[in-house]
Amino acid sequence: MSSPQAVFVQNALKEHKVVIFSKSYCPYCTMAKDQFKKLSVPFHVIELDQRQDTDEIQDVLGQMTGARTVPRCFIDGKFIGGGTDVKKMYETGALQKYFS
Repeated sequence: MSSPQAVFVQNALKEHKVVIFSKSYCPYCTMAKDQFKKLSVPFHVIELDQRQDTDEIQDVLGQMTGARTVPRCFIDGKFIGGGTDVKKMYETGALQKYFS
């Protein structure tokens, strides 16, 4: 994974504690973002639908996480799931533990 898109993804994960690969019109992406907003946790969003290399980045995410769908949410460089996963983590208190 040495394509420019792979390097872009890897750099984003190194530079930010929370990274969400998203599409601006996706309700599950909004669901994921809302959980971090409730915790007042800063997060870095990459809106794939506003990029020219959407497919290539989704291919990289697919190789890293097993799926190309969005959202793809990461904390400390580790994939934690999609929108419903993050919402469930918030509801059970698991998400908060990353920030305490």
